Amino acid sequence: MKMKAAVMEAVNQPLVIKEMELDEPKSNEVLVKILATAVCHSDLNGLEDDTAPLPMILGHEACGLVVKTGDSVKTCKVGDKVVHSWDPACGTCPYCRTGKTHLRESAFGPMCGGTLLDDTSRLHTTDGGDAYHYSLLSTFAEYTVVPAMSCVPVPDDMPAAQACMIGCGVATGYGAAVKAAKVEPGSSVAVFGLGGVGTNAIQGAKLAGASTIIACDIKDKNLEKAKEYGATHTVNTLKVNAPEAIAEICEGIGCDYAIDCTGNTMVGAMAYESIRKGGTAVVIGAYPGDGKLTLPAGGFHRTAKVLRGSFYGDVNPFDDFPKIAQMYMDGKYDLDSLIIEKIDLEDINKAFDAFHDPNGNNMGRYIITFEE
Repeated sequence: MKMKAAVMEAVNQPLVIKEMELDEPKSNEVLVKILATAVCHSDLNGLEDDTAPLPMILGHEACGLVVKTGDSVKTCKVGDKVVHSWDPACGTCPYCRTGKTHLRESAFGPMCGGTLLDDTSRLHTTDGGDAYHYSLLSTFAEYTVVPAMSCVPVPDDMPAAQACMIGCGVATGYGAAVKAAKVEPGSSVAVFGLGGVGTNAIQGAKLAGASTIIACDIKDKNLEKAKEYGATHTVNTLKVNAPEAIAEICEGIGCDYAIDCTGNTMVGAMAYESIRKGGTAVVIGAYPGDGKLTLPAGGFHRTAKVLRGSFYGDVNPFDDFPKIAQMYMDGKYDLDSLIIEKIDLEDINKAFDAFHDPNGNNMGRYIITFEE
């Protein structure tokens, strides 16, 4: 079938709106009509990746309607409204069998190759050439074909613009607090980096019952905005010594939990130093491959601190996406204010340009909307 898409034809160049060809879904795949798709910083990473196969259709945070399913699909049916997961469980590896679906590795080979799980593509240019998938999803298009395990049903009456964000930044931030850190009622939490993930880590900490939530960032306007999501205190990490400031807020001994959403190893060390003895620091931001995380060694064994990474917020999409969706429907989770602006597909490069604006709003998402 023919469809309109925003296509990456060159690294670090604007996406091009053009007609593309999309094959039918195979037995364990789903054809989805995209209703709304968000532009995430990971899409910018894809645009800047000089190893990416081209041409490629980016996009991975989306909500759509199931149009057709393959013969083996059991996760959804035609007519369902679904949110996409970019890390579909295989169901057979040791991680999936023990419920740790976020740790499985089998999807990453196809992801790097720009294909679906069988190492082939459903995307083509109109002259018959191959095109490539991004994160198994490629949602910057009118339609997409995705793995069945990437389709998580959400309530039919949930607005698509809000639902689409659940698939990545929202779930990752929420999960970092609720699933990875396991924030307890009455505890203290410091969240470093107030982008789309950090904002949701604050919301997750609030829902978990934390009594002290400290928002840490270098932008004063982000710190002020964080109070609307549940932050009780703010720390500008450029202006003060963050571990000392957090200790002063938290009985002089540091916070119970710290969540680093920045991808900056210096901030990771800062988060670790901010927790009290027996506390937990969770790293959710992706550090560079050649980065070094340096921690104080003296007395390390006496602190009983926990430092751990978290991928995708430790979420299980089929458990956690519907929970977040229902909390939104019940008025307990704010997704509305995370929408920076709704735009047409033709205006997608506006969203990418915004990533390079140091004064721009990075606490939410630009949402590309199609007729629902």
